[in-house]
Amino acid sequence: MSKKNREAIIGYCHMHVNHVAGLYAAHPQVQWAAGADTGPLCPERRVAPYTRQWNLDHLIEKLGLPKTYDDYREMLRQEKPDIVIVSCENAQHPDVVEACAASGAHVCVEKPMAASLADALRMHRACDAAGTTLIVNWPVTWLPAVRRAKTLLDEGVVGRVLELKCRVGHTGPLGPSAAHAGVSETAAPMTGPERAATWWHQAAAGGGALLDFCCYGAMMARWYLGQPAVAALGMRANLDSPWADAEDNAAILVRFPEALAVLEGSWTTWHHGGPSGPVVFGTKGTLVVEFDSPEATVRVHRGQGPAEAFPAEPLPQGRSNVAEELIHHLESGEPVHPTLEARFNLEAMAVLDAGLRSSRSGKLETVDSAVW
Repeated sequence: MSKKNREAIIGYCHMHVNHVAGLYAAHPQVQWAAGADTGPLCPERRVAPYTRQWNLDHLIEKLGLPKTYDDYREMLRQEKPDIVIVSCENAQHPDVVEACAASGAHVCVEKPMAASLADALRMHRACDAAGTTLIVNWPVTWLPAVRRAKTLLDEGVVGRVLELKCRVGHTGPLGPSAAHAGVSETAAPMTGPERAATWWHQAAAGGGALLDFCCYGAMMARWYLGQPAVAALGMRANLDSPWADAEDNAAILVRFPEALAVLEGSWTTWHHGGPSGPVVFGTKGTLVVEFDSPEATVRVHRGQGPAEAFPAEPLPQGRSNVAEELIHHLESGEPVHPTLEARFNLEAMAVLDAGLRSSRSGKLETVDSAVW
């Protein structure tokens, strides 16, 4: 008989917890244990859609979270969960994951892996020493077009890859055009000071557009190119959020051994104005991934003539979301999808870390991809 996994949540501040917790709640081998939060740097000024309290209320009312604790360490001691969803502030990831590893719990941590490479290494080493599994949840992993693009690139559909561009943006996690978890809301938009009281706009909490959105490009560039990065040049700017100390726009130019990548993240974007997914330039063509198209197709352009469209391939049955993937791994011992695996994510985190260091130093920084 398949094992029932006791599931817990640590952290209510990231709105992705609503979707991720819903996936685990729907899994027949999951039984809720409890939830706990981490302490914010300052109290939030308003309960609005996708703020901490709203997320907690949603988890209790809609997903049946049965019990909450004030202290996540006490929750781990008392409840002894098998799996923990970690969706706290980026800067809190290492402390929380180390505590989970010490308790023997497997961890599903929200992207990005951490706020720095040093923090990510702490997490990996703690779980490695404890013999527990650490995975990183990437929403794009479960987009069939993203998977099809990887298959096509590996098959050489555009020849040797020379450059990848990835821009991810909207009007901010709690901005006027943000929407998450498939919930339609009519509440008035949050004011600047109200958004400033949330962790997203606080640099000390690991907030900011670079970590939140450039991380997607860092992950996909590492995955699609199949090689660790060498160096990065990063820049951050607060262009339209004067009430906050974290950047609302960022970009990283990354040097790989045989290619370049341009990674952009924006919290001031009302529309992409172009492809919603990454664009990959090769010696024999250009591959374009569309996240938002109804067919979620991949297009390949070869100069003159119409583009060739490739339909997205279906996800494997029983492994079509992060909950199914982790539980399949725990049951079978088979590896998780490479984008979820901890060592792979250290290399993606190394790109972000170099971009952050470069944005502070104003210089090209080495990507430390061989420190583990």
